[in-house]
Amino acid sequence: MPRPFRRRRVSRRPGRDYFKPRGIPLNELEEVILQLDEFEAIRLADLEGMYQEGAAKKMNVSRQTFGNIIDSAHKKIADAIINSKAIKIEGGEVKMVERQFVCYDCKHEWSLPHGTGRPDACPKCKSKNLHRAPQDRGLASGPHGRGWGGGKGQGRCRRGL
Repeated sequence: MPRPFRRRRVSRRPGRDYFKPRGIPLNELEEVILQLDEFEAIRLADLEGMYQEGAAKKMNVSRQTFGNIIDSAHKKIADAIINSKAIKIEGGEVKMVERQFVCYDCKHEWSLPHGTGRPDACPKCKSKNLHRAPQDRGLASGPHGRGWGGGKGQGRCRRGL
């Protein structure tokens, strides 16, 4: 019997969900669908520079599954660039993560969905002395706050680089 499917955690939706080559009318283009979990894997591995182990934990998947997701995403993006196809970002079994905040004056904690903007004040005491909760700040184990140094012996996301 196969393992039950886990919904992948995604921190945010893309600001733009469609990319196309310049100069080719939309009705003449083929599309490549990049799922939201593949988009998140690209963000964590290639943009944030995270190791597979840490990125997999953030997405609530195994390291092997993360490797499969990132490989699939790289192939789709390469196909779109090399074969002049549009990239549409949508779909997939994902769970959007909420951002956690804490008021440093009254110690009140609350969460907001991504995309709603940073709150101006604490909903309880109206203080402006608020910050992201420590558990919501990501991996800050190294000099760059990107998970560097904590994963000695772990391979990088992209074929050992």
